[in-house]
Parts: sequence; C-alpha cells; structure tokens
Amino acid sequence: MKKYAVIVAGGSGLRMGTAVPKQFLDLQGKPVLWHTLTSFLDAFPDLEIILVLPQAHVETGLDIIHSTYDPQRIWITTGGETRFHSVKNGLDHIHHHSVVFVHDGVRCLVTPELIRKCYEAALEKGNATPAIAAVDTIRIETVSGNEMVDRNKVRIIQTPQTFYSDIIKAAFEQDYDSDFTDEASVVERLGVKIHLVEGESTNLKITRPLDILIAEKILEEREME
Repeated sequence: MKKYAVIVAGGSGLRMGTAVPKQFLDLQGKPVLWHTLTSFLDAFPDLEIILVLPQAHVETGLDIIHSTYDPQRIWITTGGETRFHSVKNGLDHIHHHSVVFVHDGVRCLVTPELIRKCYEAALEKGNATPAIAAVDTIRIETVSGNEMVDRNKVRIIQTPQTFYSDIIKAAFEQDYDSDFTDEASVVERLGVKIHLVEGESTNLKITRPLDILIAEKILEEREME
C-alpha cells in the first residue's frame, strides 16, 4: 500500500528564544528537521514525504531535503494559518488510497520502528496514535479549584498519528474548530474511534533549549548501541 508522511514544520522558535526556527536548529551537525526526515526515509523505502513549511522558509527546506540521501521522495508545500490548515494543505497532495502519517517536524528522535508500528496498527484498525503513560501526578483545574486525576488513565499523545487516507482526508473537510489540537481530535469528531499504540519516551518534541541538550544525549547513546 502507498505510504505518505505529512511532516509539519511551522515553528517560529519563540519559546526557544532563538532567531532560528527550532526545526532548523543544529543537532549533531545537522538541522533538527534533517533527523526527522531521515527517520521516515529509513522506515520504508517506498514512503513519500510531504513537508509543510512556512513560505519564508521554503529555500532552507529545499537545502535540507537535498542533504538527505533520497531527496526524490520529499517535496514541499506551504503551511496555513493554523496546524489544521497546514495539515490540510499537505493532505491535498494525496490522491491515492494509502496510509498517511502526520508528524511534528521537531519530533526528530522518532524511530523507524515506531513509524512501522503505527503503520501496522493503522492497517488493522484504520488509525493509530502513539501515546505514553504519564509518570507525574496530574491535577486538572475545575470551577472550584483543582483536583487530582488517576494518572494511570492519562496518556500523553505523540506523533506520527497515522490513518487510512480516506479517513483523514474526509475529517479535514470539516470546518476548522479551535478544539482541534491534533489530527486524532479532528478524526474523532467524525465519530471514528481512536486507537492508541505504545509510543516512545524518547520521542520528544523540541520546544525549549533543554530539549536540544536531551536530544544530543539520546543520539549519542544510540550511536553507542
């Protein structure tokens, strides 16, 4: 079956406190985004990548693509006003029945193994979203203050969120809603049951300067295995 990855890389770098958007920051001598693209290229030899970037950063994106070992499998489209609109722009380029991965461009430590796990689960269930258990105590705010919830029932959601193309493309025909915080929430609005698979604790999202240091250490340890 055909496979596409829509990789959304629209970050600005504000929380990183840098002038360079976080997807282009250096990580072991390569941009963060290069590591993300390489993991998907490694996962399947027939997977094609649709990279969604802000218009202002298309040239930088092209340079990164051409530095990968298989640039012919990657092409660029531009993003929209929100993540929802950016993902929709990427999905508009998919015209075959396929399995579609949607991934945060700054989750650069995702492994090919997790990508393949999501693919197999999506083939069976129609969709797959990686998630990990919460390890901290969780409290939620209520009208009367706050209260603790059972962390054993809490899951922290990751990407790649993976779907049959007909499911996710139909979901993104809906009007935008601010409650759509990820692709699973969009698909769920159609009444589709979301299936979770075990994610990876190392599949972190580069958001703050500390994350770069953690990512460097994880990559160093992987090289020693």
